Amino acid sequence: MTAYEAVVYDLDGTVVSLDVDWATVATDVLEVYAEANIDPPGRDLWDLLEASASVGLAAKVEAAIADHERAGARASRRLARADELERRPVPVGVCSLNCEAACEIALETHDIRSGVDAVVGRDTVRTRKPHPEPLLETVDRLGAIPSKTVFIGDSARDEQTAERAGTAFEWVD
Repeated sequence: MTAYEAVVYDLDGTVVSLDVDWATVATDVLEVYAEANIDPPGRDLWDLLEASASVGLAAKVEAAIADHERAGARASRRLARADELERRPVPVGVCSLNCEAACEIALETHDIRSGVDAVVGRDTVRTRKPHPEPLLETVDRLGAIPSKTVFIGDSARDEQTAERAGTAFEWVD
C-alpha cells in the first residue's frame, strides 16, 4: 500500500458491518410512496431512492433510509479492516453509499474516526456510487490524485466506481 499516496475505504462491509435490515428499509420507503399516493418504480431500494427526486419524495425517502442507517451504525460490528485506518502512513478516506451521518456515527462508535481524514457519504455530493463523483470528492479532500489512490471495497459497485474514477481497486478480504 505504500505505493499509493492515499487509501479510500468503502464503509459497510469493508470497515464495519451496519446492522440494517435492508428489506425493512425498502418496505419503509415503499410506505413513503404509498402515503404520497405515488406508484413506486419497483421494489429495489436504490431504484426507489433514484426515482424519488422526480416525484417530489427525495427528502422523505432519504430521511427514511438515513434513519435506519444511523441506527444501524450505532449497532454496527467492527470488521478487521478497521484496524488499518490509524496505521496508514498516507491519508485515509471513507467513501460510502450510506449517508454521511451514518458513516460518522460508525467511525465514532468504533473509535476509529481519528484515523480518517475525509468522509463522503451518499448525501455529501449530488451523485452516488457507481458514479465517480463521490470517490473523486474523497480523493480531492485528501489532497491526492486518483491514479495514486486505491479504493478498497466489497462490491462490484465499488469496483466500478474505482474504475470510473481512475483509482486502483482492491477487494476487501
